[in-house]
Amino acid sequence: MFPWNLFPFNKDAKSKMNGMKPADIQNYVQEMMDKMMPDSLQKMNPQDMFKNITSANNSTPTNQATNKLFNYVVFETHHHCFVRIPIADEAWLKNIKIYYTSNQVIIQHIPTEPDKHIITLPSVVRKKGSTATFKDNILEIKIQKSNEMSYSEIDVTEIN
Repeated sequence: MFPWNLFPFNKDAKSKMNGMKPADIQNYVQEMMDKMMPDSLQKMNPQDMFKNITSANNSTPTNQATNKLFNYVVFETHHHCFVRIPIADEAWLKNIKIYYTSNQVIIQHIPTEPDKHIITLPSVVRKKGSTATFKDNILEIKIQKSNEMSYSEIDVTEIN
């Protein structure tokens, strides 16, 4: 059983909360956040925290010029994962090769022939049921999410 009397919300919590002013609550929350977050995150601007999320692909540093041409957006819904790639030149569609694993999409041959981009998906996806459509200079890859959650237990053995 969980020791609820050690939990911070016990019988006296209601009387303590009634006596607090909104400014006191704000100070308490700020104090807790300061204790929990590292100094580097506290000093970072919130806009800068998420600035490079979509450009985190696994290309080599020598392809910096091609990385500027290759952008993408990844998001998920309840049933699908989507990858949207702006296509600057429709000739790319003749050469593009798209592969995927259970958690990655591999895009080859855009913008140039030797380029390869690996995009990590936010969820595990099925082996079949994916589509790729091109409309308004956007290539949209739609992959069904896998709802099979098979777990395997790992036994821990003690070594003497």
